[in-house]
Amino acid sequence: MTDLTFVALVGTLGLFVGSFLNTASNGLDALKAIDAHTAVLACGFPTPRMVMWSGTGRRLGEVANGLELPDGTVSITVERGHLHGALRREALRRGIRIETGRRLVSAEPSRGGVLARFADGTEAHADLLVGSDGIHSRIRQLVDPNAPSPRYTGQLSLGGRARMETLPPTPRTFHMIFGRRGFFGYSVRDHGDVYWFANMAWDGETTSERLGAVSPAEWKCHLLDLFADDAGPARDIISATADELAAFPVYDMPVVPTWHRDAMVIIGDAAHATSPSSGQGASLAIEDAIVLAKCLRDCDGIRPAFATYERLRRTRVERVVAYSARVGQTKSVGAVGRWFRDLLMPLALKLFANPNAQAWLYAYHIDWSERVV
Repeated sequence: MTDLTFVALVGTLGLFVGSFLNTASNGLDALKAIDAHTAVLACGFPTPRMVMWSGTGRRLGEVANGLELPDGTVSITVERGHLHGALRREALRRGIRIETGRRLVSAEPSRGGVLARFADGTEAHADLLVGSDGIHSRIRQLVDPNAPSPRYTGQLSLGGRARMETLPPTPRTFHMIFGRRGFFGYSVRDHGDVYWFANMAWDGETTSERLGAVSPAEWKCHLLDLFADDAGPARDIISATADELAAFPVYDMPVVPTWHRDAMVIIGDAAHATSPSSGQGASLAIEDAIVLAKCLRDCDGIRPAFATYERLRRTRVERVVAYSARVGQTKSVGAVGRWFRDLLMPLALKLFANPNAQAWLYAYHIDWSERVV
């Protein structure tokens, strides 16, 4: 199939929206399939290693964050806005037109394709509509009005950036601290910038808008109290953070039964949002996009292409969502749970977090030259 016209509904593309994220080696490998990885690598820094610590300061073990690709590429940490910017520039360079500032209201089959209507009164007709519009996807609702809603995990994720000349660099490494009342991760770059995040339990579902109304100073005060009893540099890093701090409720998606209808399809978080605990959200979305593109290229018709895309992707992504949920549950446990976790984690990391055991997650490869059957 060639010469298709499409509308792709995506989330915000603002250059400095959000905090930072992990782009795992499998996501970078998927970008490499279409020669789009170089621009992304240039705006992040390598973090292929994670070291785990207890809140008492005991080293629990180490786990690889991804696998090293044959050319030496490893997983990176990248600011969300910079990732968006790199992919946007690459799309424009390839002649792909991007429009912003319009909010989708409805979509319906029309003339063998789809007619999309926007809140400003404009319309767009295309052969297909791809909904990559995030966990609160409007396209998912249009594809299936009975689709499940996002599932609140009971946790908040906070992220920030500090500058500390006194903290030793942690080259290629994120340190993860299982604190008594919260989870803290950080990486220190050579020039003193510290990228950090925290996960904590939060009763009652809330919204990003409500959390955004809380000032950085209030969040810092809360976090300083949260990590007051833990060993490690969490409190020093939080104290050194200025206003570069954001808070988000953590969601994932129950199984979404319907991914496509007529000429509409959902990908990424719209179809299978995973909590941040796996570090796979961006990478799975990138994989989806490349696999869908191959299916549209090789299959005889849009609907067979959508069905093949779902067949190739569903089992993998649902396994990652379940895996991420299990990892997230280890971050907020009581005193007895902490004791067992800290006792058993060194053995568990050796058995279940070694490269062979993690190959199903990171060794996924897309061959762009191979035809989809």
